[in-house]
Amino acid sequence: MAEAHQAVAFQFTVTPEGLDLRLSREAVRQLCLAAAHAWKKRLVQAKNTFLSGVYPASPSSWVLVVMATAGSVYCQVDPSRGLITRIQHYLPQSQFLSADGRAVLSAALFGTGVWLGTVLLFRRALRLLLTYHGWMFEPHGRLSRRTRIWMVMMKVLSFRKPLLYSFQTSLPKLPVPPVQATITRYLESVRPLMDNEKYNKMETLAKEFKGTIAPRLQKYLILKSWWTTNYVSDWWEEYIYLRGRSPIMVNSNYYVMDFLYVTPSHIQAARAGNAVHAIILYRRKLDRGELPPLMALGIVPMCSSQMERMFNTTRIPGKETDQLVHLGDSRHVAVFHRGRFYKLWLYQGARLLPPCDLQLQFQRILDDPSGPQPGEERLAALTAGERGPWAEARARFFSHGPNKASLEAIERAAFFVTLDEEAHGAVPRREGCMDAYAKSLLHGRCYDRWFDKSFTLVVYSNGKLGANAEHSWADAPVVGHLWEFMLGTDRFELGYTEDGHCKGEPNTMLPPPQRLQWDIPEECCAAIERSYLLARALAEDVDFHVFQFSDFGKGLIKRCRTSPDAFIQISLQLAHFRDKGQFCLTYEASMTRLFRDGRTETVRSCTAESTAFVRSMADPAQSRAERQRLFRLAAEKHQLMYRLAMTGAGIDRHLFCLYLVSRYLGLQSPFLAQVLSEPWRLSTSQTPQHQLNKFDLNKFPDHIATGGGFGPVADDGYGVSYIIAGENLINFHVSSKFSSPET
Repeated sequence: MAEAHQAVAFQFTVTPEGLDLRLSREAVRQLCLAAAHAWKKRLVQAKNTFLSGVYPASPSSWVLVVMATAGSVYCQVDPSRGLITRIQHYLPQSQFLSADGRAVLSAALFGTGVWLGTVLLFRRALRLLLTYHGWMFEPHGRLSRRTRIWMVMMKVLSFRKPLLYSFQTSLPKLPVPPVQATITRYLESVRPLMDNEKYNKMETLAKEFKGTIAPRLQKYLILKSWWTTNYVSDWWEEYIYLRGRSPIMVNSNYYVMDFLYVTPSHIQAARAGNAVHAIILYRRKLDRGELPPLMALGIVPMCSSQMERMFNTTRIPGKETDQLVHLGDSRHVAVFHRGRFYKLWLYQGARLLPPCDLQLQFQRILDDPSGPQPGEERLAALTAGERGPWAEARARFFSHGPNKASLEAIERAAFFVTLDEEAHGAVPRREGCMDAYAKSLLHGRCYDRWFDKSFTLVVYSNGKLGANAEHSWADAPVVGHLWEFMLGTDRFELGYTEDGHCKGEPNTMLPPPQRLQWDIPEECCAAIERSYLLARALAEDVDFHVFQFSDFGKGLIKRCRTSPDAFIQISLQLAHFRDKGQFCLTYEASMTRLFRDGRTETVRSCTAESTAFVRSMADPAQSRAERQRLFRLAAEKHQLMYRLAMTGAGIDRHLFCLYLVSRYLGLQSPFLAQVLSEPWRLSTSQTPQHQLNKFDLNKFPDHIATGGGFGPVADDGYGVSYIIAGENLINFHVSSKFSSPET
């Protein structure tokens, strides 16, 4: 085993003459390489922090400014109007500096000051330009002169190729909307869902709130927005995610799937080797800031802060609230197979293991004939149950001894890997295969994913992949970015041999993965069993249906001059009305990453315009022309709501923060209490794709992404995720609960 190899690397004996220490030359070499790798990483990160901090300037521009200033002084031309002479006067006397040297040094200091001032001016100008969002509200293909001028200025100020975090400090803060505007839009959004009596009551509550405590709450919120980078995100993370005490499995975590039609290799260990290697290559680029930031229109940067905690991150359970623990680095992954846990090193010294070596290591795990230790098989069920009992069990049974060491190996891993014994994926003419695939990724057997890790990579026995992601640290598009990189790198850069193995010759001298050791008492086994039974009941209640709609896709929708997202959202309203005979509060996730530390905002997709269209479809007396007119109005309204949400003029995050301030101040608001208690019976989200140009879908049309999904938000509602996978395909992931007679 690996620990045996490590034990013989350092040998010492106590003799009468003292301590006789013998070091293995290879061990010392590996330690030196690891130290060199760590220092190299720190230096690269420091360099990239500096380059991002002075963007759009560069060190070469500093050299040019200093050289020009020093040259002008040499030519007896003073561009500083006497400042260089004054700086020279204050320089300390030194025998090592001549008069000419002091003059050059003074010029260099002045040039550096001019350069830094210019950098600050450029960054300030960039921030002001990024506060302009008028481009989002203009008709497609018809830009105003103002927007064209703005685009030219953006290109001028961001002409250099940016690093991942180059724009972070230039991004504007999320604005706090006026209370009046938020209340007006809220009342407009609920009008189609309420009869006159309920609406009048809500209108009265809103008017009372606006005239009493709302101004006071708003002032506190504005004050918070001044001293924080984002007035929503920290509270959203804490109160929506980390303070939740119910299971995060199904209720919070979400999943992503492999290619729909293609499986690059059917050898489980080989696919795991390529996938893990590709993911670590992504982490390397992330650490170095080499990934370009996502850009709307090719010039408007989106916030990248959520990517910082993608790796080496674990959600730690607490009695009242959880916490996210993020490490600067991790050199191993934790692996689960057939009820056993392993620690697999990703590096040999400073060298990242190639895919063929990783395949060898994964195959060693698959071939290990040993069985689980007592209590080990279902240990991860603790992460699937309620948070309170898990926190109690962690403090009681995993705070010392081998349990502590093994748990740390999992929680300090870069991410978690499950080598699943089942086979999943799309199978022609097999009904329900994608439903089982979705349920497997969402909850598995309730003990074969570590739901607290930032994400769990799942590799099935037939080579199919998937992932289960914890939600508190980031939103789905961030994981989707990683997933696209991994799939593209796996398929088109790393590749496989003709027989499906990873390319290259493995190093058979590598020590095998380390089997984690546990000493789990009976009381802990009982706690594991209780969490497992609760999680299994929750998992068995989830009804999932994943299907492909191939009659048409975004190609036809765009030819009709309609937003594909608006088209699908209105279609969902029509489907829900035909199923229920009524409308419901509808949640669509929209990102706010145009602002610093932005996460999401809610688009309330059930509008007066969409309900009018839906009712026209149920009315045989309505003409086709009238239905088309109503559809156009509904689509335009949806686009407006989406743009308002993206530009900081949403409804729900503002009301959520006002509610929290009221609780902090001990104030009661019937209006806010009513707003926050309304259930989202239809929760929807679009999965983005092609955030990276890893391959051309036109050249490889069979490499279509399947997307991902999540569990229902309300017990009597639906969770709907969709991905517009191509010109003629839309994938849907629909979840609900068997226990609800409504679904």
